[in-house]
Amino acid sequence: TRFRAVHANFNEIARVLAEASESEASGVLADLGVSSLQLDAAHRGFSFRHDAPLDMRMNASGDEETAADLLATLPEEEIARIIFEYGEERRSRRIARWIVERRERGEPLQTTRELAELAARAVGKHRTDRIHPATRTFQALRIAVNHELEDLGQFLETAIDLLQTDGRLVAISFHSLEDRIVKQSFRRLSGRCECPPRAPVCSCGARPAVEILTRRPVTPTEAEMDENPRARSAKLRACRKLIRV
Repeated sequence: TRFRAVHANFNEIARVLAEASESEASGVLADLGVSSLQLDAAHRGFSFRHDAPLDMRMNASGDEETAADLLATLPEEEIARIIFEYGEERRSRRIARWIVERRERGEPLQTTRELAELAARAVGKHRTDRIHPATRTFQALRIAVNHELEDLGQFLETAIDLLQTDGRLVAISFHSLEDRIVKQSFRRLSGRCECPPRAPVCSCGARPAVEILTRRPVTPTEAEMDENPRARSAKLRACRKLIRV
């Protein structure tokens, strides 16, 4: 058969290839983040459009902590950090304070609707963009629950190493944090000198392992966004393997 589906975290690509008796790949396509199927499955707890348990685990059959678990146990400062760093939410401290105050009253957040309503009240009129006031908080918690950014950095390193010479790695990201990691990883692997700007000679030993094929990220056309509004934030970057890392 030409296709085999494997249920695994994408940072387990080396194990998956080994179990398939493959030592390298000719190409890797990473479609990052949560999928439409997961967003539309109300019981998964990814979306505030449905009232559901506050889960947010990519692997719902695993034993990892849920979003509700994190909000019930983490200190206020850590909740604020997660919402600020992973959601880029400027009102992160206020949201975290309200979450902990509710928890201290014996009313920990359990459902997506409860979190969405709390975030909306905490952000209130301070939200100036067009997105729902809970959007950034939901994104942040999903990233934290699934360790998405840490796993992405590890995956990119492993994927490049597993590519055969002239193989392609293509990554599609859907928010700025993912795109930044992909962009920085590709730049570093392309052999850009990392010495101080005023260093007289290069001493870091930088050597290009990949060629970047997308000088700027490829973004969806207006027609594609009309057909699939969820593609509006997508950015595609690609590189070609030059040497064994």
